[in-house]
Amino acid sequence: MQDITTHRVGDATVTKIFEIGLDAVDGEFLFPGIDPDSIARERGGFGPGSVDPRTGSLRLSIHSWLVRTPGRVILIDTATGNDKERPGAAVLHHLNEPFLDRLRAAGVGPGDVDLVLMTHLHADHVGWNTHLVDGHWVPAFPNARYVFSGRERAYLAALSAGDGSDAAIRDAARLGPMLHPPLAGVYEDSVLPIVEAGLVREIVIDGSEVVDGFRFVRSPGHSIDHACISLTSRGERALFWGDVMHHPLQVARPDWNSVYCEFPEAARRSRRWAMDHAAETGSLVFTTHFAESSAGRISRDGDRFAWHFV
Repeated sequence: MQDITTHRVGDATVTKIFEIGLDAVDGEFLFPGIDPDSIARERGGFGPGSVDPRTGSLRLSIHSWLVRTPGRVILIDTATGNDKERPGAAVLHHLNEPFLDRLRAAGVGPGDVDLVLMTHLHADHVGWNTHLVDGHWVPAFPNARYVFSGRERAYLAALSAGDGSDAAIRDAARLGPMLHPPLAGVYEDSVLPIVEAGLVREIVIDGSEVVDGFRFVRSPGHSIDHACISLTSRGERALFWGDVMHHPLQVARPDWNSVYCEFPEAARRSRRWAMDHAAETGSLVFTTHFAESSAGRISRDGDRFAWHFV
């Protein structure tokens, strides 16, 4: 188990709840089509917490962020979950991780969570929405309201139905060409059960305040309606940026999409926006897949950006 580290943003405290580390990710797999020499040059600027110095493999993390405000207990994204059927992504298949025990170690039980805010509905961001009880997927946080994009939910439902209605949703999104659909099975085991339990609040991503200083800000491309989630408290700012990036070397190369980005053109635009926003606002950035502390700040020098772990 990783050490529990808490960051403060105004009246809020933010704690990483670790699920799994990915310590041997091939850069050529993560960034398909990118010249290996270019990957080698960029990874040379990072220490052993982000790049294995012996093999050159990239280190990533999968985790959630626990945010406590004076009136709320909030989870942002819920990692992968245990027992999920993910044969198309072996590293996520049938996990057995003590995620809920780690949450309890941070002082929060599943019943204490008021809100679950989701940047998007990919497998490694919604998995702990549910857990397996007597052969059935049931909400893991039974007292929480789960908040996410209605377009994301509709898209997964359309793909699950297999009736071709997903094409109309893509056309309406106007994100450019689609490279691939999201991983199958996620809607059925991690989204539909919380919908059927009446725990969902679907929203339109328009930048308006959702609750207590939290706003969902459009950053589509990695998924059809991906959102970054901003927090403002007592004049301090944070940005939970989901999957606009997977590894800090993309800060230097925002033109590099990950293998998981569904709409490549839009993903590049959103990545640039996220860095511009973080630099201009001085936001403390909480990532979902950077290793080490997984939190940091963006600085800017002309057209170049740099990442600084905190």
